[in-house]
Order: sequence, then structure tokens, then C-alpha cells
Amino acid sequence: MPGEHAKTGLIGNRIVVNGQVQGVGFRPFVYRLATSLGLHGSVCNAPEGVIIEVSGRPDILAEFRQRLTGEIPPQAKIGSVTTEEIAPNGYRGFRVIPSRETGEVTARITPDLATCPDCISEISDPNNRRYRYPFTNCTNCGPRFSIIENLPYDRKRTSMRIFQMCDKCREEYENPSDRRFHAQPNACSVCGPHLEVWDKSGSILVSHDEALSFAVEKIKQGKIVALKGLGGFQLLADARSEDTVRTLRIRKIRPDKPFALMYPSLEMIQRDCAVSEIEKMLLESAAAPIVLLKRKRNESNDVPCGNVAPGNPYLGVMLPYTPLHQLLMADLGFPIVATSGNRGGEPICIEEHQALSELGDIADFLLVHNRPIVRQVDDSVVRVVREQPLILRHARGYAPSVFDMDHGNDSMLAVGGHMKNSIAVLSKKKIVLGQYVGDLDSAGSREIFANNIESLTSIHKANIRRIVCDKHPDYYSTQYADDSGKPAYGVQHHYAHILSVMAEYGLEPPVLGVSWDGTGYGDDGTIWGGEFLRVDESGYERAAHLRTFPLPGGDKGIEEPRRCALGLLYERYGDDFIGHIPDSVRSGYSDDELRLIAQMLRNNINCPRTSSMGRLFDAVAALVGIRQKVTFEGQAAMDLEFAAENSGLNLEPYPVAYRNEDCTIADWGAMVNGILHDIGNNVNRNEIAGRFHSSMIMIAVDIAKRINIPKIVLSGGCFQNGLLLAGLSSRLEDEGFGVYWPHRLPVNDGGLAVGQILAAIREKGVK
Repeated sequence: MPGEHAKTGLIGNRIVVNGQVQGVGFRPFVYRLATSLGLHGSVCNAPEGVIIEVSGRPDILAEFRQRLTGEIPPQAKIGSVTTEEIAPNGYRGFRVIPSRETGEVTARITPDLATCPDCISEISDPNNRRYRYPFTNCTNCGPRFSIIENLPYDRKRTSMRIFQMCDKCREEYENPSDRRFHAQPNACSVCGPHLEVWDKSGSILVSHDEALSFAVEKIKQGKIVALKGLGGFQLLADARSEDTVRTLRIRKIRPDKPFALMYPSLEMIQRDCAVSEIEKMLLESAAAPIVLLKRKRNESNDVPCGNVAPGNPYLGVMLPYTPLHQLLMADLGFPIVATSGNRGGEPICIEEHQALSELGDIADFLLVHNRPIVRQVDDSVVRVVREQPLILRHARGYAPSVFDMDHGNDSMLAVGGHMKNSIAVLSKKKIVLGQYVGDLDSAGSREIFANNIESLTSIHKANIRRIVCDKHPDYYSTQYADDSGKPAYGVQHHYAHILSVMAEYGLEPPVLGVSWDGTGYGDDGTIWGGEFLRVDESGYERAAHLRTFPLPGGDKGIEEPRRCALGLLYERYGDDFIGHIPDSVRSGYSDDELRLIAQMLRNNINCPRTSSMGRLFDAVAALVGIRQKVTFEGQAAMDLEFAAENSGLNLEPYPVAYRNEDCTIADWGAMVNGILHDIGNNVNRNEIAGRFHSSMIMIAVDIAKRINIPKIVLSGGCFQNGLLLAGLSSRLEDEGFGVYWPHRLPVNDGGLAVGQILAAIREKGVK
């Protein structure tokens, strides 16, 4: 009992550390700290985190507790620390003991970590036993989320359990002074995974280091190589070669969408792109995401060819984040395309025979390895806005993310939306957001979606009592919830967007949420997307929105911005709209086609109404002649943003009127007049695009001032537009508002699941 050892002057503490403390070298850190202070006891992993039982003098224990939280390993993140006094234990010395496998799961899974400098040094040193070994790792880096099967995090619960450590690796693993002390993926060329090159028939051509050299030579020759990486396959090709990149586009049926690039070094990136300090930090971070960087214009022959990102002033760039990538890029010495190894609409491949089937007619060779990937984890994508990160794809290095809640004891599953799907689980007062899956249109994506649900709920031992989903009845995720046999709760799309940011910041209502995106099922059955939601203690109300307009052909309008333009003109001018169609739009239609669409609009046949900001962007892009049809989501809006960047936001906005009905309606009718006037007077399209952006910012500021709630949240896919987000957030702050937009969550539909869970908590009144 506490106090019984007063004669010895010793006391005992039982300390439970919760957070990201497994797989980051936390137990070795505790061991070394306790040993240096002469303390006795033990440390182990457990479902709830790391458990420490330690005995010593009160003053030494106080120092231990202070340093325990102040000197943590670089990748550790402490969520909470609880301490209770216990009787001094009977240990002599301090030891790491086997993990405890029972108990509540509150520990956090560590994301995959980019290769640390020490491991890079080893694989580059001819005198080191891990020279050129592509699966080198330690407690500071390497695979985590992509190989873990369950908690607590031990080798036997990862895909590395099939590799028996050799004597030298075992010695490192058991040596407290070694940085591989209890590094679960520890391996070397003697006992660990190895590389192979396969041809399209699945025959092994070469293996081990020879496989790496073979792949390098083939890439140099202009061949396309499918690489089995950390969380799935990538397609690699020489980014300097127009012919090679064109071939990749043809084979992958990806005519325009930008390809991601991998560079050998930061210095080479800085030669081709402008890189700020925050962008440099992101590139070199343990997450090592793809970062969108402004491309420099120069005449170097090594600059990636224009076909990498056609018409795009930005490049999506990353640095090598595994030893395999490090070795590959060091041998190549030039930037390569490193795009997701999948077919359009499908998830990335994670298994080599699957890749043979799905990528065999895209890649010339496969560079594979025999370490199983437990779950697909694509590359994360980030851009920087106002010196802050904006996550566009929440995956490798970031997933899973954990958001602590003050309430919410029930176990809940949120299944997100249909596009850019990610799921989330509520368990033990924390929301865990999983990795990006993609759009749920294909059977493969739906299988990954189901696997993620099983995996995330199983790892966190979440006994799901309720499933939360979007209100859109046609979303696959919604149908999954309805068919689950569990109580399903539908959450309005844009409300979930706003609540996701409130969850990230711990914001209390009231807030004004500005949710701008392409599509969301509205409470009135129309397509929302240009919304201002007043969120209070009791829920939300639609405080304002853009004037609606018809979308001829429904979803066809998403593929053809020119249809959005026709719907916009019909709403503004009625039956006389054909006389107002600019040549940029008219030239793409025959007279018969225009008459047919006019008939659809007049008779309201397949012309759903929308308040969507995304569709308004599409309409304007078509009107000014920037883009009439798209080959990937958001293409027209991106092009309009790039045009506006060339003119800036210091242009006079077009006039906009405001009407008050059930709520405030921002009427863009006069703006359309102004745009058509400028088109008729041959005003530069960049200037029109800039004035349009200024007009959208003016609308948001005007409505914010009318509603006058001090806290404003910005979320939705339209805020992937850096110019719009930076301009609007700055203007709102200048007007005295507190402005919040996501930094840890995706600003697009990838963060919906977090907001869905918070909506369910608020609806139930859980405290």
C-alpha cells in the first residue's frame, strides 16, 4: 500500500501514457530515462497506450515524470498521462516487459513515417551491413499503419511476423542502447523482405539489389515500372520525357489530370519550383506528403515536361520517403512521375498478382517485394495557404488522425460521403479518421471501404451501436448504412463539413459556417453547395445561399461546364437566354442540340436546381472560354483559379444583389450581366476570372456582416482553391471575424465523417 515504504524513502508510481506512443520508440525512451535516473520498474505496451510502473525516491520520480513528457521521441504525441501512487515494485533495475493484450483500446496507431537521416546514412554507406537494403528502418521511421493488424503494436501483430529476425537484428532489437530496440519492422538483407522484378507474365527476371538496378535502367530507357511501395503500387516513369509521359497517359486513360512527381533532392525541387519555408518543412517532414508547388519557368532541359501537368502552374512534388525510394532516386538522379498504381476510379493495388492483372497493360515491368501490405494507403496531398497546410488528401503520413472529444462515450461509425471517401470511428471519447479511399463508384473501392470499416472498428474494439451517414439517398455509403441492420442517422452534407472543422478546433457554437462545394443533398431536395449555415446549440439553419439555377442533364453538367453556363443563362434571361450565349459556349453546340437543351430547361425535364458554388465556377469557366468539358473533377474550377492568379484580387467585384425570402439569397444576376458585357468587349479572361473571385469574396463578407456571428468556419471542396481561401479568410479577419478552416482534416469530402460523428453526438445531447 502507498505509504508502507516510508522507512525506505521509496514510493511507486503507475503511469499510463495515452496517445501516439506505440511504434515511435517510446518504450526505449522510457527505459533509457528510467535507467539514467537509477529507477526500478517496467514499461510495456497495452491497448490503452504505454504502462509504466516505477519505484524510487519522490524527488527522482518527480524529475522522471517531468522529463517523461518534456523529452519525448520526435514522432510521439502524448494525448494524456494519468499517474497513481502504488507500492514500490520488487524489480531490481528497469526492464521492457511483454505487451499486455487485454484492456480498453485507447492507444493510437502511428502513421507510416518517412525514412530518418540515420537510416538514409546507413543505406548509403558501403561499410554498413544495411548498405543498399531497401527495407531499412528503426524506431524513428518506417512502416506502421500500412503493416499493423491490431493493437498493441508488436511484431506478431504486423505483416512483418512472417520474417524471423537473424541473430544480428535480434541483438539490435533487444539492446536498450540501440535505436532499433523494439523496432517492430526491424530487418536486414539476411532475414527481411527482398525485391524482385516481374515481367507481364509474372515471371521473375531478377531479384534483390539487381532488381533495383534493372528497374533504374528501364526507367532511364523510357519504360513504365509499377513499384510496390509502402501502402500500395505506384506507376513510375521518366518525368522529362514527353513521349514516355504521353504513353502513360494513353495507357492509364488519364488525358489531363496532373501527375505527381518524386524528386531526388530538395535542391533539385528548388531549381524547378518556388519553395517557401513551410513547404520545405512539409516536404522534409515524417509525413512527406505530395506538396503543390508553384512551378518556375526556366529553360532547363531537366524541368519536367509540360505533359506532366498540362496547363497547370503547379507541380505536385514529393521527396523519397522509403529506403527503396531513396535508393531508386539516388541511382536515377532526375525527377520521375510517381502516380497512384490504379486504373481510373479504382483503388490502388496492394498485392503483386492484383497488380499484374490491373496494371499489366499499363506498366512494362513490376518491381515488387514480399512484405505484405495490410491496407492500402495512398500518398497524401497538401498545399500551403497563408503559410498554413491545407490537406487535400488525408492518407500516408497523416492517417489515422485522432480528435479528442470531451463527450461521446458511445461507439459510432461514420461512413463519410460518396466521393473522396474516408470513414471515422468514435470510441472512448476520440474520433479516429481513417485514410482516403476515393470515390465509391467501383466494386474495388467499395471492397476497400468495407475492409476499412472492419479494420478500424476491430483495431479499436468498437462495438458499433449506430452508423452515421450522409443524407444523400444515392450515395453508396448511405446505402451501406441503411442496409447495415443498425440504427442509421443521416446528416446534411454541408452541416457535416462545418462540424468537422468545429471538431478539429474544439469550437463551441454559435458559428457561421460557409460551406462551398460542388454537390450536397439539401434539406429541400435540391442540390446545395453555396451555403451559409448558422450553427447553434440546437442544430443549424440555412441562413443564406447563392441564387439557384437549373442544371440541364443533371450529373452531365459536372462533366460539361457549358451545361452549367446554359442553366445559369436560362435562370437569368428566361426564354431569351439563347441570344445571350457567348461564342465560347455556342460554338460547341449544333442548333438542334441547343433547341433540345432549351426545351429541357423550359419544361424542367432533368434539370435539378442547384445553389452550388462549384457549378457556378464551372459556368463562369465555360462562359469566358476557359473550359467547356472536363476530364477530371474540378478541372474547370482549377483553370479559373489559375486564370485569376494572373490578375489577382485587387479588381473591382461585379455587382451582386441580396434578396430576403426564408433566408438571404445572394443574387448573381447582375454579375452575369457584367461578365457578358466584359466578354463582349474582349476583356482579358484573366481579368474576368479575377473579378469573379473578388465577387465571391464580397458575397461572403457581406453576408457575414449581415448575420454577424463572430466565429466563421470555412469548409468544402471549393476551398481547395488557394486564391479563394486566402482572399476570403484575410478579408473576414480584416472585418474582425475569427476565421477557422481545417489544417489536420481535408477541406473536401474527405473530412465529412468527423463532422457526421459530431452531428450525431449533438443530436443525442451526449455530454
